Amino acid sequence: MPFKLPKRQTTGSVVCFSCQKLVSIEQKKCPQCGQVNPSLWGYVRPIRRLGADFGFIKIVLIGCTLLYLITLLFDLRGVRSEGVMRLFMPSSYSLVIFGSTGSVPIFQWGRWWTVLSSGWLHGDLWHLGFNMAWLNYLSPMVANGYGAGRLVSIYTFTTITSSVLTSVVAQYWTALPQSLSGSSFSVGASGGVFGLFGALIIYGQRSGQRQILQQALILTILSFVLTAFVGRVDHWGHLGGLIGGYFIGLTPGFNPNQPQRLYHLGIAMGALGLTVLSIILSPVHGLLALV
Repeated sequence: MPFKLPKRQTTGSVVCFSCQKLVSIEQKKCPQCGQVNPSLWGYVRPIRRLGADFGFIKIVLIGCTLLYLITLLFDLRGVRSEGVMRLFMPSSYSLVIFGSTGSVPIFQWGRWWTVLSSGWLHGDLWHLGFNMAWLNYLSPMVANGYGAGRLVSIYTFTTITSSVLTSVVAQYWTALPQSLSGSSFSVGASGGVFGLFGALIIYGQRSGQRQILQQALILTILSFVLTAFVGRVDHWGHLGGLIGGYFIGLTPGFNPNQPQRLYHLGIAMGALGLTVLSIILSPVHGLLALV
């Protein structure tokens, strides 16, 4: 079946993508919030059918799953399992090639772009499943509070803060005991997951939504407590994501009391573009320089 572009709306009314108020398709500026091009060139309705997150969570789910399968197939001999909770683990070699982050890739090999690519890789089947389940649960709440554009930026930014913190701790806080050390090599979307926790906490505080605040705090504490009893968990990465999500919600452009703007969607597109570049650059550089 040939691919068809969504049908562009040219008449009638639409819901402004910024303030969610009804506006005529012909209006170039929303009379309620002042947003320019509130109908997104007539495509806001088909885009909204993708969900509150404009389809972002589907991109993450598909992207992470495909990369997980690719890392398995890239080095089939290295695939292993370590008990029921560590099934189908890609080899360390495969994860390094495709963009794992940590103190070694960043500080010793200069692969700084892995702060983005690592958030789309996973160390085993359960690792992938748990992270995708959390993202599927949290993303709609963040999208409803901040808008789809800011959701993408929050997830991307906190993936970076997660990777940076665990790498810096591993590189410079070498006196810490092994159980509290950062990661020499790290993968997983959990930094972004904790970033969404942080964004929901600040959303609850700034918007006065006490139920969301309490839910976010409880889930965050439970997640830290439960992962404390699981081996090979990047606690510094989780903390880095949480801090990043909280503080990005304090910036003026991410005030949840203000509607998202067109430039937020532009930033989100740029963030996705940089992520794609990091995912492509990792195996290209890895195969040329690290083999």
